[in-house]
Amino acid sequence: MSFHSPRARPRPFPLCSEMHVLLTLNGRGRLVLCSSVMGVLSSCPHVPCPPPAPTGAKRTLSASTSQTPNGPELGSQPLKTRTLSGMASKTTTTVTPKRVAHSPSLQSLKKPIIPKEFGGKVPTVIRQRYLNLFIEECLKFCSSNQEAIEKALNEEKVAYDRSPSKNIYLNVAVNTLKKLRGLVPRTGPGLNKTSSRRVVSHEVVLGGKLAAKTSFSLSRPSSPRVEDLKGAALYSRLKEYLLTEDQLKENGYPFPHPERPGGAVIFTAEEKKPKDCESLPHPTLLGARQSLLEGVGCPDTLSPLSLSLPAASCRVCCRCGTEYLVSSSGRCVRDEECYYHWGRLRRNRVAGGWETQYMCCSAAIGSTGCQVAKQHVQDGRKESLEGFVKTFEKELSGDAHPGIYALDCEMSYTTYGLELTRVTVVDTDLQVVYDTFVRPDNEIVDYNTRFSGVTEADLADTSISLRDVQAVLLSMFSSDTILIGHSLESDLLALKVIHSTVVDTSVLFPHRLGLPYKRSLRNLMADYLRQIIQDNVDGHSSSEDASACMHLVIWKIREDAKTKR
Repeated sequence: MSFHSPRARPRPFPLCSEMHVLLTLNGRGRLVLCSSVMGVLSSCPHVPCPPPAPTGAKRTLSASTSQTPNGPELGSQPLKTRTLSGMASKTTTTVTPKRVAHSPSLQSLKKPIIPKEFGGKVPTVIRQRYLNLFIEECLKFCSSNQEAIEKALNEEKVAYDRSPSKNIYLNVAVNTLKKLRGLVPRTGPGLNKTSSRRVVSHEVVLGGKLAAKTSFSLSRPSSPRVEDLKGAALYSRLKEYLLTEDQLKENGYPFPHPERPGGAVIFTAEEKKPKDCESLPHPTLLGARQSLLEGVGCPDTLSPLSLSLPAASCRVCCRCGTEYLVSSSGRCVRDEECYYHWGRLRRNRVAGGWETQYMCCSAAIGSTGCQVAKQHVQDGRKESLEGFVKTFEKELSGDAHPGIYALDCEMSYTTYGLELTRVTVVDTDLQVVYDTFVRPDNEIVDYNTRFSGVTEADLADTSISLRDVQAVLLSMFSSDTILIGHSLESDLLALKVIHSTVVDTSVLFPHRLGLPYKRSLRNLMADYLRQIIQDNVDGHSSSEDASACMHLVIWKIREDAKTKR
């Protein structure tokens, strides 16, 4: 072993006949060794190094390829050599890690951008965020990036089209995201293997090491279980949510007429005087009178203005607000189409203030309707309050309770007005106990399928009348039976039934502005239970609405029980 001048280049020397190593001395006398050959160096005998030169310059150390087999013992080696040998023996292996396949993400994809829509029902930022989430989930199970993008765009568009407002869109988007995550395949090489991790209970985590040796109890606020909210227990709890007499009057529920048997009175109903047909524009009035005169054979010299129309009456269309004439049979005197908006009015923030628009087509208030019907129609339920029946008291046996039911009705427009065409009753187990179509007493002029879900085919073979339905309901209900519904006064008016033991979800979950505003059942289910109902293009389902009301009331009881404890 020999030293050279500091300016001499380091000269490699053969090691184990295969490797070369470079050893240098730094300024502090420490030995610098190439780490890539430490593993080979640790297996070879080492030669003690002489002390470094005091000059501090770097020197190269050359070793001879021939080494004596009887080398110095480990204990006689200098400390530096032994330290170097220990460091070399602990050097990491040179095995290179496996390359992992690249998974596509939004960073590597050209993500689509939703165009901005002025005055849209859902902000573009929210739509874009959920679109990106949809793409991420679709990439996990789609065969190509283009297929994943197309599927995500389609799902987002469906969610946007189904949602009339921002809150509904958020709920629909969350449900869509859950659905996409459920489509991701869960099979994999490591998923079928049983995990070797020890399962630790929640009590052990809370109690620590002593939890397994000592006894203790955890005090948790418990709410009534769904199994407990049945029968008499549920009936007793629902008594707290019954509408008072003032609430019944305020919300327009029918009460027995004090003088006329079979009659009803509504305390919120305005007394409407019959309108004079002369208030209509003269062209409309003349055309109506001319229609009545057709076939009568009146002479042409007779002036239409001198005729009187005792058999005709004036009504106001409940959809478009237009005044129109009807004959004594309730039919329109003139064939006139009805242009109306089926959506409610809502206020949207726009540049410079607020704007009122229709939820159906986002048109401004006062614009021409987006839907067309063959003729004008009216409600008529509050105008003729005759033919009502009232539930009566019944004796109960043992521990039986009067019963709890949710009720919903569907109605269609006739020459008289809105009349019952379907009724559904649901029990506390969300099972339908009574469901039937009803043929109205008067001729149907509009089935109102968008909201009722009733079609002409549904009533083709139906012979059940309103009186038949009243008889069945009176046998099922008593005056103490709790009926649950949303704006139940509307259903009772269609059934012509007087009942005061009710729980109304529109009162249980009031609108922030108070009456006459009421929250829709669809919004209540979306906000509180995160469920979407009434999304069928074929119309509403009375069984779905009745079940939703029962579900909402049970949820309300459970939530209120949490705050009382």
